[in-house]
Amino acid sequence: MPTDVAEIEAKIRSLNRKDKTELIRTLIAELDGPADPEVERLWLEEAQRRYREIVEGKVQPVPGEQVFANLRARLGR
Repeated sequence: MPTDVAEIEAKIRSLNRKDKTELIRTLIAELDGPADPEVERLWLEEAQRRYREIVEGKVQPVPGEQVFANLRARLGR
């Protein structure tokens, strides 16, 4: 079995970036299993709530670049 895994790994490493990304997404989706409809519904409600808060001016959105800069600073990178 270890030889099979090593061979598969070597083949994966020879793939281009796009194919590796697609393979990883497919494998992760398979490991995660089917989406839970209740979880999907709750995420949709949360996204809608956050959107309303932005539209109504209750919260101020933070640009993604700033979020990542803050994270890097907190992690010391």
